[in-house]
Amino acid sequence: MLLNPDIDNAGVRICSRCIYDERVPSIEFDENGVCNYCRQVDALAELYGTGDAKGLNSFYEILDSIKKNGKGNKYDCIVGVSGGTDSSYLVAMAKEWGLRPLAVHYDNTWNSSIATTNIHKVLSCLNVDLYTHVVANKEADDIFRAFFFSGVAEIEASTDLGYAYLLRQVAAKFSVKYILEGHSFIEEGVTPLGRNYFDGKYIKSIHRQFGKISMETYPLMTFSRFMASALLSQVKFIRPLWYVDYSKERAKRYLQEKFDWRYYGGHHLENRMTAFYHGVYLPVKFKTDMRNNTLSAKVRNGMMSREVAWREYNTPPAVEEELLSYFKKRLAISDEKYLEIIGSRPRNWTEYPTYKKRFERLRPIFHLMAKANLVPMSFYLKYCFPATAPK
Repeated sequence: MLLNPDIDNAGVRICSRCIYDERVPSIEFDENGVCNYCRQVDALAELYGTGDAKGLNSFYEILDSIKKNGKGNKYDCIVGVSGGTDSSYLVAMAKEWGLRPLAVHYDNTWNSSIATTNIHKVLSCLNVDLYTHVVANKEADDIFRAFFFSGVAEIEASTDLGYAYLLRQVAAKFSVKYILEGHSFIEEGVTPLGRNYFDGKYIKSIHRQFGKISMETYPLMTFSRFMASALLSQVKFIRPLWYVDYSKERAKRYLQEKFDWRYYGGHHLENRMTAFYHGVYLPVKFKTDMRNNTLSAKVRNGMMSREVAWREYNTPPAVEEELLSYFKKRLAISDEKYLEIIGSRPRNWTEYPTYKKRFERLRPIFHLMAKANLVPMSFYLKYCFPATAPK
């Protein structure tokens, strides 16, 4: 996976603007050597008016709609919180914008203690209520184990999808029509097409084949549940950081000064399963390192040179010393079994049943839904077009 840290002698073709290289799924380069993902970021910034008057005006209109729609309710919006930078900052900003948020946390029981403490520090100071759904730890671990045994990359897909459906469930429970998400394509980049795919059918099929415990506390989002929430409940997903001027570094300083919030050491490290996925599982089994997403974003933003970003990308990721042993012990995987699985042929999501072709067939409908914020625009861009799975 690691190449020559000298970007001029890397041995692969690299985008002339960021550090995505020819190994990235579905990548294309224009006549100037700029990749299609850089152009996608530019297109999104233009569409949403990110950080300029157009974006602010659009977002202020959305704020007015949230406030008007929420009159008479205890809460006018839902904000998912993980204890990380973006979600912590977003819930604080929601209060500053005059909103009445309900914070929602999906607990897969692998949280770091820092993340849990951060959530309570921020919310108690802001006087924001917290709704937490805890998946039974044996059930959560059984799903993680099933994905590990299946040999696919998306070992923590259940967390991402379960979290998304939980937000919809809580919105329906409290009659809230707006969900705010703390994602920034400017700061986090764009995940390449074909990488890290997941949906409810994918999770169910892998768990049926490799799992042992029935899914009772896990909020599985099937296609019918997804469409019912989007079309019948008409819940809207809003990503404020797509409209406003946002800097993760400024957000960290703000949180530290105002709430005594603590940084957890790196992107995605607020959860130990996520840390294992990014720091161990992907690099070792799939020779993939998703740090190029955020590093490329820093290069585009002028916060880091391509040379420095490429050099950092080609150094091993930082990993908690006991993380691997914790993973094996908690999932009851022997050293021998771990080595067998980690050394077996990498498999990808195309080898298991998914809703992907259905999403592609319904692309015109999802385009309209994305424009109406009934599904995230990122869902439309990533799930509704043909994609090349990583090899």
